[in-house]
Amino acid sequence: MLPIAELRGLTPRDLNARILTSTQPLLLRGLVNHWPVVRAARESKEAASAYLRRFYRDTTVTALLGGPDIGGRFFYNGDLSGFNFRPVHARLDAVLEELAGHYANPVPPAIYVGSTTIDTCLPGFRDENDVDLQGRDALASIWIGNRTRIAAHYDLPDNLACVAAGRRRFTLFPPEQLKNLYVGPLDLTPAGQPISLVDLHAPDFERFPKFAEALEHAQVAEMEAGDALFIPSMWWHHVEALEPFNVLVNYWWRQSPDYMDTPTTALMHAIMTVRDLPPAQRAAWRELFRHYVFETDEDTSAHIPPAARRSLAPMDEDGTRAMRAQLLKRMNR
Repeated sequence: MLPIAELRGLTPRDLNARILTSTQPLLLRGLVNHWPVVRAARESKEAASAYLRRFYRDTTVTALLGGPDIGGRFFYNGDLSGFNFRPVHARLDAVLEELAGHYANPVPPAIYVGSTTIDTCLPGFRDENDVDLQGRDALASIWIGNRTRIAAHYDLPDNLACVAAGRRRFTLFPPEQLKNLYVGPLDLTPAGQPISLVDLHAPDFERFPKFAEALEHAQVAEMEAGDALFIPSMWWHHVEALEPFNVLVNYWWRQSPDYMDTPTTALMHAIMTVRDLPPAQRAAWRELFRHYVFETDEDTSAHIPPAARRSLAPMDEDGTRAMRAQLLKRMNR
C-alpha cells in the first residue's frame, strides 16, 4: 500500500478549488489544529467528551452496538441475511457515558454513532469548530465511537474528513478497483452504501484472490486529532478508529446541482431493465449508453434543432423535474 499524498502547513483559508476538486485523495496534516475540540482531545479523552457535552441539547441519536466478539468490525451476520450489530436510539450524553465506562476495557463492546448532523445534535459546535469550504453547500456530520472498523465503501459526494479526537486509519482504493473488492449486496447494506466483503485485517485470498491486486493500488493514511483527509467522490475507503474514544467531523458536498438524482437510481434501474437482456440486446444498449451518456458531446444532438432536443439538451432544474415526472408515470403503469 502507498501513502496518501500529504500537504502540511495549511489552514482552512488555504483550501482552494485545486484541493477541493482533486481527483486524488489528499492528507491535510494539521488543517484543524486550531479547533477547540482538538485542543481538548489532546488534553484527554475526558476533556474531549466534556467539550462535546457543552453543546448537547437533549436530542436522541442512533447508535450502533455490537458485542465484544465482533472486534469492532460492523458487518453482516454469517449468511448475509442481516447484521452483527443492532441500532438503538439514545441520548448522546448516555452514549458518551457508556464509552467512558469502557476506556480501560481491553475487549469492549463496539459503540458507534455515525453520520449525525452536527447542527441538530450539537447546536453551536460549528461556531467554534468549522471549515470554510469556499461557498460549497456541505452537510456537516459527526461520528463518535470507540475502536471500530467500517468496511470499504464509496460515497457519491466529495468528502473532507477531520479527526477531532483519537486516531484513525483510512485505507483508500480508486474507483477502478471495484472488480477486485468483492462488494456485497447493493440493497441490503449496513449503513446505506454497499461494502466490500473482504476483512482488511485478515483477507481470505482463497475466497477473494483478486483483492491482492486491490491492495497494490491502495493508499493509506494514519491520522491524529487535527488532521484532515480529502476523499474524492466514488473512492472506496475503509475506516478504522484506533482509540477508546474517537470523534470525526466530516463535510459532504456534490459537484453536481442539487436537482440531479443520485446515479444509484440509474444503476438499480439498469440492473432491473438491462442486465438480464439477451447478449445482443445488452450490447446494443451498451452502445446507447456510450453514445448518450458516457461519451456524449456537442455532436450527439447537433443535428436536432435546439428547441426540439428535449431530454438531449443540457439538464436544468425544469428539465430534470419533467423527466422525473415522465419516468414515474412510466414506472407506475
